[in-house]
Amino acid sequence: MPFRQWLKSANFAIEGVLHAAKTQRHVRYHFFTAVAVLLSSYILGVSRMEFIIIALSVIAVLLAEMFNTAIEAIIDIVSPEQSEKARVAKDIAAGAVLITAFGVAVIGYIILFPYLRDIFHQGLHITKHSKEEIALIAVIIVVILVVITKTYFGRGLPLRGGMPSGHAALAFSVWIVITFITENFIASLLSFVVAAVIAQSRVITRAHTVWEVILGSLMGALVTFLLFKLFS
Repeated sequence: MPFRQWLKSANFAIEGVLHAAKTQRHVRYHFFTAVAVLLSSYILGVSRMEFIIIALSVIAVLLAEMFNTAIEAIIDIVSPEQSEKARVAKDIAAGAVLITAFGVAVIGYIILFPYLRDIFHQGLHITKHSKEEIALIAVIIVVILVVITKTYFGRGLPLRGGMPSGHAALAFSVWIVITFITENFIASLLSFVVAAVIAQSRVITRAHTVWEVILGSLMGALVTFLLFKLFS
């Protein structure tokens, strides 16, 4: 089935992300930094174009770090013995990450400095956002937190097993999103039922334990709820 093949390929791709985060501390640092930068951008109220630039910059650093990890793995396979050329290749790959990170730091400084200067003169004011914008950042942050948490516990496959349940986290995140956007009890109730069914299915299929599903559900719901309270 094409869908099953796509799901299998997606599982391998996400496993690559988790492996990089498990084995490379810099990748983990960049994920934490991504959450901090995205939240800071929302709090400071950068323009939509500035946010797009910042988001693309964050993605560029993550991609550079992952390419560096892949190159190092290939070099270790091709040249298991110590080699000057292998060292040079690894240094060049690491240098590419350094250049990318430095460039992104400059871009971040140019964009964020005026907002930080205003905080110094006028005090911190949390910018309010539309519910749709909050929904977007909530889903992104929930996904990143799931990746980081799965990396910490180091169990299961990306789309099956491990702490916490990503399906449950996203399902209950969407429930909170629908609740805030629609402000309709029936819509909220129906989305909650769907989220609960998704969470239960992960236990029934033995993809997750009960605790993995519960913690995933709490993570998705609480993070999304707090973001709506903060920005709306």
